[in-house]
Amino acid sequence: MPAQRLDGKALAATMRSEIASRITERATAGKRPPGLAAVLVGEDPASQQYVKNKHKACQDAGLATAVHRLPVTTSQAELLELVAQLNADPAVHGILVQLPLPKQIDEGAVIRAVSPVKDVDCFHPENVGLLAAGHPRFYPCTPHGVLQLLRRNGTATAGKEVVVVGRSNIVGKPLALMLMQKPTATNPAAGDATVTVAHTRTRDLASVCRRADILIAAAGAPATITAEMVKPGAAVVDVGTNNVEGRWCGDVHEGVWAVAGWVSPVPGGVGPMTITMLLHNTFDAAKLIDG
Repeated sequence: MPAQRLDGKALAATMRSEIASRITERATAGKRPPGLAAVLVGEDPASQQYVKNKHKACQDAGLATAVHRLPVTTSQAELLELVAQLNADPAVHGILVQLPLPKQIDEGAVIRAVSPVKDVDCFHPENVGLLAAGHPRFYPCTPHGVLQLLRRNGTATAGKEVVVVGRSNIVGKPLALMLMQKPTATNPAAGDATVTVAHTRTRDLASVCRRADILIAAAGAPATITAEMVKPGAAVVDVGTNNVEGRWCGDVHEGVWAVAGWVSPVPGGVGPMTITMLLHNTFDAAKLIDG
């Protein structure tokens, strides 16, 4: 029997409607709408599409949103000046600097320049540290989207064996932290799972993956996860976004659908959830800043 679909597109629509209702309630109480400023440097097609999707999602949910487009020749000093202006703007509650940046700009310096209370991507070292300590200010968008996708489809993480294939700062590391931690009042999304972090250099990766009740594919390479690497009935979340000859695909081979119990598609799985959790974080940032 083919795996059931972890439909991120449908869940994202539901959650964005929930966020829109909360924004309407804030407006009724006389509070300004949450504001997100996106900064795009250069003409990278993928980055342009990502920012376009985020901008539309914000508008649809009732957030105030603005996109600042800078040429590829922008200097680091010019970008940092813009970030400082956005930090000081009371109408801006969240700042998103789209990565990657041109080679003349130090990404780390830009990430550190964003005010931690407006860092809705959860990239700033202060927010990463809070997450690691189990007291998150914000959850990283893609990891949080993965957990919401599992839980709202009835797949609990507590007590499960989870394998995360990938160790990036954006997905693998923070997702592993969230999955392994104990849920508390200040850390409700924590997974209470037993977590193994693997990667493409892991010895006998297939046997490690077959232990997983929940397998997260975040290696960034097409068909990294094949059917023989998956425990029958396991939930498989495909975080990969790869463009192969003009077609988007994930890190999971199509044969996995015949073995797994649940699989998230690409596109239409984790991607819409990532944007949804960005809206969620911007709303939370507005509450932190404006009350």
